Amino acid sequence: MAETAVPSGMTVQQWDDQYFQEYYNKNWFKKFMGTGSSSMIQVREDLTKKPGDSITFQLINNLTGAAKGATEDLEGQEEDLMLRSHKVSVLEYSHAVKWSNFEAQKTAIELRGAHKDALMAWNRRLERDQIIAALMSIDGVAYADASEAAKDAWLANNSDRVLFGKTKSNNASNDHSAALGNIDATDDKLTPGAISLMKRMAKQATPKITPFVPRSAVSDSDAYVLFANSYAMRDLANDTTFVQANREARERGNSNPLFDSADYLWDNVFIYEIEDIPTLGAVGNGSAIVAPVFFCGAQCLGEAWAMRPTTVARNDIDYERKNGLAIKQWSKIEKLRFGSGSTDTANSKQNGLVTGYFSAALDS
Repeated sequence: MAETAVPSGMTVQQWDDQYFQEYYNKNWFKKFMGTGSSSMIQVREDLTKKPGDSITFQLINNLTGAAKGATEDLEGQEEDLMLRSHKVSVLEYSHAVKWSNFEAQKTAIELRGAHKDALMAWNRRLERDQIIAALMSIDGVAYADASEAAKDAWLANNSDRVLFGKTKSNNASNDHSAALGNIDATDDKLTPGAISLMKRMAKQATPKITPFVPRSAVSDSDAYVLFANSYAMRDLANDTTFVQANREARERGNSNPLFDSADYLWDNVFIYEIEDIPTLGAVGNGSAIVAPVFFCGAQCLGEAWAMRPTTVARNDIDYERKNGLAIKQWSKIEKLRFGSGSTDTANSKQNGLVTGYFSAALDS
């Protein structure tokens, strides 16, 4: 009786499917991702099912016109529905590893599995780094590559959603480097008061920043998410007001944020430590070290997919003496930006984000 043999190509394809599942299950940012417009990181996979190199994210402004009375004409008083959009063009990201059969013979380690795990870890770090870079970016340009003129223009367009230190007055003239220079090493650390100020800025911004967490999730109030690096988180955790509030308001035990430096709650803002967020260096007052923090609401970032992570295996390298594994994907993560006009080139205001800059001295 003939037996059905499983083709080698089917085995590789099965691994591809499992790999993508593992990729998302182990992705720390998964809890903030979703396909809906209420997600902090809105994921769109339109191009996985049809040709194209870009996906357009849509935002509709709230109507602001006044109500009309019975004696007033509606005709001629209609309000335009401001439709705004941000186009994200995908790029290819790929990497590969290679090993020889002879080297595999010499070790007890299963090299195919080890290289697979290494590629998976690389891919997870890739997305993490892309998210951080997108949060830091200046109008789609990496922060380190943006000119001072570009940073000033970005600040002028986003002055209602950028905070330097504990007071809005640190930004007096929409001069980015000058505002950073006003950040004091002692007075402008990340504090509970600064977090509450960023929350008020989010609610008062034009357009407002939509909360990420539904009202029902935390009492009856709107909630947001804050990401800070280890140094800013250290200063916050040492703030006496913050310590007392968490000690008295939260339950005791391992679930109390006092026992978990990566997860705090203040004023219905969920605070997470992301140690990979870099500092900007000694750019503050008196060469104070400054670090960015990110106060996020809905549609903060957009992630466009044209091809999910796909693996390619080879065993025919150098007369079948060597093996190779590669991973490739077509995607892009960007900070969503919307302008007042209807064209993509008018995008100048970050949609779901208040960017904060605070002193964050390195450990001595």
